[in-house]
Amino acid sequence: MKYTNTELTGKFISKIGLGCVTFGREIDKAASFTMMDYAYERGITFFDTASAYGAGSSETIVGEWIAARRSISDSIIVATKILPPYDPVNISKSVSQSLKRLGNETIDVLYLHRWDINLETPELFSSLKSLMVQGKGRMFGASNFTAGQLGKAVALQKENGFPAFRFVQNNNNFAVSDVNDDLINICHENDMSLVTYSPLGAGFLTGKHEHGVQPGTRFDIIPGHKDVYFNEIAYRRLARLQQVAARTGYSPVHLALVWALHQPAVSSVLIGGRLPAQIDQALVAMDFDVPDIFEQLEAD
Repeated sequence: MKYTNTELTGKFISKIGLGCVTFGREIDKAASFTMMDYAYERGITFFDTASAYGAGSSETIVGEWIAARRSISDSIIVATKILPPYDPVNISKSVSQSLKRLGNETIDVLYLHRWDINLETPELFSSLKSLMVQGKGRMFGASNFTAGQLGKAVALQKENGFPAFRFVQNNNNFAVSDVNDDLINICHENDMSLVTYSPLGAGFLTGKHEHGVQPGTRFDIIPGHKDVYFNEIAYRRLARLQQVAARTGYSPVHLALVWALHQPAVSSVLIGGRLPAQIDQALVAMDFDVPDIFEQLEAD
């Protein structure tokens, strides 16, 4: 397992992180515990959740797992996210609720889950600074921001001497990506770790939805996600992936994971799912070393 150092004393983020979006929504507590145990035993120390996942149930499950395994808790980094509105009252309330569900006094990495107009005012960043002073948040990050939005936030932080974002988390897979050169450059210039999620496009890149959404899957549970993937550009990328898979003998799932895990600017890739076998797939893909495959995937 590869690790990237952070400013968290004695803690490192693993190249593969465990995305906990399915916990309490698509899989129950017992299955979630199995996923976390399996991930940790294989060197995964970065766990990502959010207040919005399962209306808080994901945070609760992660917190209960950590409480039951205190001997390893010091080596785990937990990231969570809060939603707008980003005003002092709501930020304080949201963070307090997340801390209670996680059963902790401090959040390792606190993301703003999406852009909000209040990010153009100093008051929001003053509230984040207060969280750090109070010991409720160690590091902060931005999730689902465009490069333009991230640039505005960074400029405001610098102008006012506020704590800088240290993490950026965006969707990034072979079919659909919210990571571009401008975003990468901002991260590099400002010492921010880039974390990506959904390497299989919520199952789109497996090809199982080609003839309609499968019951019980992410697209079935959250229909709004269909618009992101069920379009001409994404289908064209899926076809390319399948062509290279057929030609090389590797599965589309393997190639999609290989592509996501070998993006040079990315510090960690979040792997979600319901079964430990999905973690194994990512571990195998991380060790993949056939440069010619990347040329075939991106060939015109």
